Amino acid sequence: MSPEHPEDSGVRVRIRGRELSLAMTEQQVARAKELARNVLHEPFTKRVWSELAFFLLGSALAGAGLAIVSFTMAAGLVLAITFFGVAVLALSLRSARGIGGFERGLARSMLGETVEDPQPFAGRPGFLGWLQSSLRDRVAWRTVGYLALKVPWSILGVLVAVSLWWDAFACLLHPLFGQNGGGPPVWGLARAFFPAGEFGFGPIGFLQNVGIFIFGAIFFFAAPWVTRGFVNVDRLLIRGLLGPDPMATRVRSLEQARTQTVDASAATLRRIERDLHDGTQAQLVALAMRLGMAKEKLAVDPEHVDLERVRELVDAAHRGAKEAIAELRDIARGIHPPALDIGLEGALATLAARSAVPTELSVDLSTRPTPAIEAIAYFCVAELLANVAQHALASRASVSCAQQGSWLRLVVRDDGTGGAQLTTVGSSSSGLAGLTDRVHAVDGQLHIVSPPGGPTVVTVDLPLGS
Repeated sequence: MSPEHPEDSGVRVRIRGRELSLAMTEQQVARAKELARNVLHEPFTKRVWSELAFFLLGSALAGAGLAIVSFTMAAGLVLAITFFGVAVLALSLRSARGIGGFERGLARSMLGETVEDPQPFAGRPGFLGWLQSSLRDRVAWRTVGYLALKVPWSILGVLVAVSLWWDAFACLLHPLFGQNGGGPPVWGLARAFFPAGEFGFGPIGFLQNVGIFIFGAIFFFAAPWVTRGFVNVDRLLIRGLLGPDPMATRVRSLEQARTQTVDASAATLRRIERDLHDGTQAQLVALAMRLGMAKEKLAVDPEHVDLERVRELVDAAHRGAKEAIAELRDIARGIHPPALDIGLEGALATLAARSAVPTELSVDLSTRPTPAIEAIAYFCVAELLANVAQHALASRASVSCAQQGSWLRLVVRDDGTGGAQLTTVGSSSSGLAGLTDRVHAVDGQLHIVSPPGGPTVVTVDLPLGS
């Protein structure tokens, strides 16, 4: 161990009087120990046996399902010249949808893989409508594709992963129960190492039994990872083919975004109505009353007018008019910020200049977004900078606005304490949750990275046109 690197440790080997040192840092040694611990511990965990059971049951179910679907589809195609054949094809697809449900249930119960169920089957009225809906069922056809991919993958998995488990136990137990004159009854992957009928060490003896046991141990500790590789591919197939149809999911998300937008718009209209009723309208009523009182004073006795009282009434009416104008201006600013009249770059520059935290701004736009996108971008930056000033305890912040193809990317970062997260506390039109609803309404995305201790980076992607 050299004094320049006191944290190094390593393995020292002496060859012909010369000492060789394989230096490793303490972190590398810890990682190696952790890896070895995982490899030795993995075969004895519940997860491994659940994955193996899922692979066996799922493969059997997929094989049986593909056989049923293939047979019924073939029969339906043969009889397609008759009305009965079309009905058989429809029933075949309906059964495929049911098999997909069983596969999702297995993954959910044995792997903890939560795959959202696809949209339920919606048949059109009448028998002919039901046939047409069944033959056009995208979920059923995607399930058929899953079965067609799962069966050959399962066959390969049986030959590689499942055989590895069998070979591991066959080799581990062979020194105890094996008979002289041949190797263990291995098959599948182990045949690449063991020729048929012999292990490769010559006559059966002690050394051969030791070698067989060592190979069995290697297979035993390698089998969980090989099995997990096959199961992980199956996870991807289940998510991609047995989950909701991407197009239907897209439509559903847009419907939810539209609903949220409509609700937010209704809430905004209610707020404006309340502000006008409770604030501006009350000011205008008071203004009218004061002007009416002044008018009465002037009309009662024109020759003996209390000018001081009339002046007080007119002054109060004047102040009320100015307050009403200010309230109307604030309400109008909440609907559409006047700063956007000069463009998004100028509006963001105004926000950065008014920010309580020193803020650096970078804008790179070659195409002006639509007014709706500009308003959303403006409100997002305004809300995020307000959060930085109120909660982040930051000394500096930066705002980046850049065009990337047909998208607008906003990045707001600060050097504060971090820990920011989405919350549903408060109204749906305020806070980070409100910003998320605004962004999703135009098919955008909002991402937050805010580890404890900071920094906080919020990225907003918006389409240039809505």
